[in-house]
Amino acid sequence: MIVYRDLTDNELYLRLRQDDESAFTEIYNRFWKKLFAIAANRIGNLEEAEEIVQDIFTSLWNKRSDMVLRSDLASYLAVSVKYRVIKSMDRQYNEKRYVDSLLGTGLVDDSTQQKLAFEELQEELEKHIQMLPEKCQLVFRLSRQDGYSQKKIADELGISEKTVEAHLGKAFKRLRARLAGFLTTLL
Repeated sequence: MIVYRDLTDNELYLRLRQDDESAFTEIYNRFWKKLFAIAANRIGNLEEAEEIVQDIFTSLWNKRSDMVLRSDLASYLAVSVKYRVIKSMDRQYNEKRYVDSLLGTGLVDDSTQQKLAFEELQEELEKHIQMLPEKCQLVFRLSRQDGYSQKKIADELGISEKTVEAHLGKAFKRLRARLAGFLTTLL
């Protein structure tokens, strides 16, 4: 009987590539706390850090047979956390920048009233984004929330850049129209 706890990281990686669920479980148990601590320390949001680490392990399992390590497993996972944290921070920055541009006020002040208005606007914006047609909504989120370029969105979805541009135009037009009254009331 194999004692997975006694296997090296490299041995676990090799077994993972052979669809060994117990090897995956041991990798998860061995690295989860470390990766979570790194993500939580850099982001400062425990829920977001947990989501990042869960995404890494989901990706690890889904790509197990195609994955090729250029270094050791621990380094691979640490670099994965680093890039996911950067992507998450970039997404948060883009969301804030977008909402700020809608407000037209630059960076949101720390006053309680400003925070409440900002949160209310975010909720209203999200409600209206969800009302967009499915493809339009997806293109908008990839562009504004994930920071993808129009070319990257086109490649990712297998559509032309002109189609991406049309979806974004439609999204902006609808969101401006739906949020115009709300912004006037808010400001």
